[in-house]
Amino acid sequence: MLVVGSVVIRVDDLAGQIRFWTAALDYELRTPVDDDFALLRPRDGRPGPNVSLDVAPSERVLPPRIHLDLYAEDQQAEVRRLVALGAQEVPWRHRPADADYVIMQDPEGNRFCVVDGGGGPASSGA
Repeated sequence: MLVVGSVVIRVDDLAGQIRFWTAALDYELRTPVDDDFALLRPRDGRPGPNVSLDVAPSERVLPPRIHLDLYAEDQQAEVRRLVALGAQEVPWRHRPADADYVIMQDPEGNRFCVVDGGGGPASSGA
């Protein structure tokens, strides 16, 4: 049996992305940290995949081939909190008016969606 152990995000500014993603997900940094790689994990042993940050050149492709869907109990509060941390909302002309997700990007442009947790699985086009 396989389980998702870690989602790897390519980054340029490791320290900046550690600050953003640990605050965004309420994750902690596993130490020691390499110069070009960091592993973030859920605090207090909560279940969930790790997020690994890998400093490596990477061409940005839009739409991205893969993105995170982050479920929120209070979607609008989470969107505001993430914007305060440095994320941005991303407009998408194909987003349905009744979509249960908001497309966002981290400070380096890595896309993710904040999904209304009360709505069930979404099909976002981030």
